[in-house]
Amino acid sequence: MDSVLYTLSEHIHGQNYVIASYYIKLPKEVDVIKKASTLAIGQTIGTWIPIPGITDEIREKYMGKVVNIFDIPALDLATQIEEDERKYIIQIAYPAVNFGNDLPLLITSLLGNDASTSAQVKLLDIEFPEEFTKKFAGPQFGIDGIREYTKVKDRPFLLNMVKPCTGLTPEEGAKIFYQTALGGVDFIKDDELLGNPSYSHPADRVKAFRKAAKAAYEKSGNHVKYFVNVTSGTAEIMDNVKAVEDAGADGIMINFAAVGYSVLKQVAEETKLPILGHAAGSGMVYEGTLNGMSSPLAVGKLARLAGADIVMVNTPYGGYPLSYQKYMQTIEQLVLPFYHLKASMPSIGGGVHPGMVEKYIREVGCDIVLAAGGAVQGHPGGATAGAKAMRQAIEIVMSGEDFESAAREKKELSEALSLWKYHTN
Repeated sequence: MDSVLYTLSEHIHGQNYVIASYYIKLPKEVDVIKKASTLAIGQTIGTWIPIPGITDEIREKYMGKVVNIFDIPALDLATQIEEDERKYIIQIAYPAVNFGNDLPLLITSLLGNDASTSAQVKLLDIEFPEEFTKKFAGPQFGIDGIREYTKVKDRPFLLNMVKPCTGLTPEEGAKIFYQTALGGVDFIKDDELLGNPSYSHPADRVKAFRKAAKAAYEKSGNHVKYFVNVTSGTAEIMDNVKAVEDAGADGIMINFAAVGYSVLKQVAEETKLPILGHAAGSGMVYEGTLNGMSSPLAVGKLARLAGADIVMVNTPYGGYPLSYQKYMQTIEQLVLPFYHLKASMPSIGGGVHPGMVEKYIREVGCDIVLAAGGAVQGHPGGATAGAKAMRQAIEIVMSGEDFESAAREKKELSEALSLWKYHTN
């Protein structure tokens, strides 16, 4: 047994190695130990054939190590193997010195060399050592910081997005912003489809929406913070950030699935504003069963590591068929203790309406943002009434009252529940 290529997990923990867990399917005649070894070597120091120049020192310091191979199902006897195809979980340790705090190179190292290793794998999780994670600041605000920033202490937040998604000038969008703000939302964000078109520059939206927010506050007493979308190419994104900061933005939104985790990390390190991380398009990373990575890793752990204070999370209850397990695991990756990193606040989107508020709070807790879109803008009484209905639902749940009985006393909420039914299961 090659003690440089293979290691026990007890030996590798505490050292500066990143441990990647993969799912793989292989014909039963394929030697999975050899396949795992090829993956460990090919993703670090080697190719599919031996080459000159690889010394014992290089192998010791820079080569990946096979940590574990688990059979699915758990088989130990050759007589138990009946299927022509076998399934495995493979764990490989990668020396963190190979990629440092370079997130693109990390992902390249763990996933990007399939042609060489000939392994179709899905990356399920990455276990980061504390030494590696110290190189990342993570969320600047986190859950506690967002609560301090907004002075909202004891309930979930309510978010809405300006609709239509595109086609509105800043002045036209400000009218919708104003009506929504009157109803009591905490945050209003751009739709992820609205970036920096010729008819609506981000800084111009900030200026127009700040006026709308001020007018709504003077009439209703409701404070609203606007998260403006700065998503763009690397040549423009920092210019966008600077422009919206100068215009007085409350927060910024970045689609990290499009720009990459390293761009999110750069912005998080340079801005003083909270960041709402959006994952639009991330399905192309996790929807495959034999490639890409898991959704809790793609949308949860890596977004938190890169610095998102709030992260948009899909639910199983809208139109997208995300599994309940992955939904909950994504939230766990955002909020559970992770060395020194602050917790990112989950923003729940997809199937959010007043009748679902109690279900979301029961499942996830109060440290969430309820991202209601159509339930606000599509309320029969308009956006103001839609926002009020959501706030009324939140207040009833937080008070502990019987929801259905208390809802009958709230005009806007009753109207909403006539369209979107109350759900507890």
